[in-house]
Amino acid sequence: MSGGNGTRLRPLTCDLPKPMVPIFNKPVMEYGIELLKKYNIDEIAVTLHYLPNMIMDYFGDGSKFDVKINYYIEDTPLGTGGSVRNAEDFLDSTIVVISGDAFTDIDIRKAYDFHRERGSKATLVLKREPMPLEYGIVITDENGRVIRFLEKPSWGEVFSDTINTGIYILEPEVFDNYKKGQNFDFSKDLFPKLLEDNVPMYGYIADEYWCDVGDLNSYIQTHIDILQDEKKHVLLGRNKGKGIWVGEGTIIEKNARIYPPVYIGRNSTIKSSAVIEPYTVIGDNCIIGGGTSIKRSIIWNNVSILNGCEIRKSVLCNDIKVDEKVRIFDSCAIGAYTRIGKNSTIRPKVKIWPHKVVEENITVSDNLKWEERASKKLFGYRSISGKVNESITPEIASKLGASFATTINANGTFVVNSDEHNTSILVKNSIITGIMSTGALVIDIKNSTLPMCRFGVKYYKADGGIQIRTDCNDKSTVYLEFINRNCANIDKDTERKVENTFILEDFIRCQGHEIKDVVNVYNFHQIYLKEGISKISNTEKIAKEKPYIVISSPSKNLLELARAYLSAIGCQVRTVEFEKGMTIEDIKEIVLDENGYMGILYNDDGERLALTDGFNVVEDDRYYMLAMLIGFKTGAVKEAVVPYNYPRVMERLAKEYRGRTIYSKSNITDIIETILKKNDDFQYIISFDSLWATGKILDYLIGNGVTINKLLHELPQYYYFKKEIPCRWDDKGKIIRSLTLDRKQGIELVKGVRFIDDKGWVLIEPDDENPKFNLYIEGYNEEYAEELWTQYNEKVNSIMRK
Repeated sequence: MSGGNGTRLRPLTCDLPKPMVPIFNKPVMEYGIELLKKYNIDEIAVTLHYLPNMIMDYFGDGSKFDVKINYYIEDTPLGTGGSVRNAEDFLDSTIVVISGDAFTDIDIRKAYDFHRERGSKATLVLKREPMPLEYGIVITDENGRVIRFLEKPSWGEVFSDTINTGIYILEPEVFDNYKKGQNFDFSKDLFPKLLEDNVPMYGYIADEYWCDVGDLNSYIQTHIDILQDEKKHVLLGRNKGKGIWVGEGTIIEKNARIYPPVYIGRNSTIKSSAVIEPYTVIGDNCIIGGGTSIKRSIIWNNVSILNGCEIRKSVLCNDIKVDEKVRIFDSCAIGAYTRIGKNSTIRPKVKIWPHKVVEENITVSDNLKWEERASKKLFGYRSISGKVNESITPEIASKLGASFATTINANGTFVVNSDEHNTSILVKNSIITGIMSTGALVIDIKNSTLPMCRFGVKYYKADGGIQIRTDCNDKSTVYLEFINRNCANIDKDTERKVENTFILEDFIRCQGHEIKDVVNVYNFHQIYLKEGISKISNTEKIAKEKPYIVISSPSKNLLELARAYLSAIGCQVRTVEFEKGMTIEDIKEIVLDENGYMGILYNDDGERLALTDGFNVVEDDRYYMLAMLIGFKTGAVKEAVVPYNYPRVMERLAKEYRGRTIYSKSNITDIIETILKKNDDFQYIISFDSLWATGKILDYLIGNGVTINKLLHELPQYYYFKKEIPCRWDDKGKIIRSLTLDRKQGIELVKGVRFIDDKGWVLIEPDDENPKFNLYIEGYNEEYAEELWTQYNEKVNSIMRK
């Protein structure tokens, strides 16, 4: 049975199935196959679900192990019993069931003989365990017949110390009550059913070694047990001295100190002055730097640990690089391809998922999981984000508030708001505390949107603002946006100053009597809505036509705000409750069915939207093109500010209306600042305030008696799309460097690398927050755009393979 996800063993099993986890540089499942072969069991079925190809690629048809292997893959998990039942054509005689992730040398012949002698239909191999709380207990009578099961008992239920090892000897008829594809479990379903039906079922108590490699401690302990037990040293091959095993091609330099028992794989190098202490296992192709000390730790293959490091009772997976003077303390697990910068410390029991980067001089005290990164860098592409009460605690939020106020103006005024979620409100209140501690004034405009925060900064002439919102798809994640006095996101220079203040904790702290009262504004949305309505010219025409508008949003707060705004200008509004996975296509169907005028799906940040008239869908770059066409037609736009990664077809549109284009860097700060310098209210609204943008679009459409469909037909035809290529963090620099060497064709180096020819262009840009590259592609026709994608996808991947 090899289909489990190995959740408790993560991050070791994040990108590796549990049966492939190595014990002394060999997958644990390989020991299981060798055990079966030892007892002349050479026909083997392997049940798979999680990352099946990795197991099939390694073991193949079994011929290199002198066995025959058949694979049975479950599309959805079927339970322990269901997975075996799924191998229906294999169940034609007595079978042995063994876990692919358990390490054991149990005598299968003795267990089989016991099974036959008792006339058993199902024999469970049991093991005595002094601490049985984490296992299923099996109680037998004096003849070994099973009389009771207890699944993970409390101490008050520990009536026996014999636990279920997950190794069974079964007759095929025990599966008669179940069908192939049916989900059922051995311990919870099949065995209790057999007990109830009085089917002969026995427990065989084994004396040999067995360990469920279920978590980090048991994984490390398995290695220690083997090194301690001389009877098991046969598993390790020939030794180079009492208690020391060294693989072929490994170099141990003079003055390196090794204290047995220690196992070192092939082609590794132990530098002079390195200290390898007892119960350490080091894989193949590793480098251990001088002055580094490793104790009771498991190091996998291709790991480089530089000078002066200290590693204690931890596991380091494949292809990890550890810089100088790093300390990794007890019970840590570091996922594959992780990079740890010099002078960093990993606190006890920390787990770091694969492909993470821990930068220099960092102390990691909490787990780093998917999409997380330990860094001095607080800000991502445009905000600070993290898990509430994990990476963003109330204490951290308070420090962020104090850092921002200290950096901008400790005597200033700051607008703060959040969405309706309690996670956001918790973080907001903590931020307010931090700002107040500097002596600054806080204006809390309560539950509202990011555009309202920007407007609030302008309305109150504040020095800055902070908006907090919760991710509607992951309620434990929050985003913090920091706004400058111009209503744009703070620039990179200000971000660095805030980060430095945060790291050094160099806050301005006021005296107690200088702390100001918070100004609470409970109805600020009324001011915001009134201002938005004032920007519409044709309110009477809209009210007369009473357009039927269908709206939805992941944010209930924003949805209610949009309903109030549209109703106030005379629209008939139908709100649709947002469901996970909903898209503008779903809104389009409703608009079509109900003969609506327009459908709108608002993004949860309040900045972006997608439109439909029941026939067309307008979103992303197409929405931007449509909005800019309205701007050119009305004369509201003379110079179009275009993000650098957007379609160049905008130049043709601008030229048609005697306008021009100005290209801005793609980050939000540069875009907003460039627009505001032009004093362009229209472009700001259509790009960064989805509510007011709706008003502007309705104002033009109804005021001029035109439809979305008609406007779309006026847009020039273009072929543009975005793609992503995953990469490792440390590949980014190599890829960009390699791409810039290609000077055979037109190339621009603004942000990323942009390749240009007379038929189209490709912009290859490393993502600021994730290990991937973003590709923006435009071609003169769809076929050429796809051709460009194929060409540059292969180009980037070929660089990664070098």
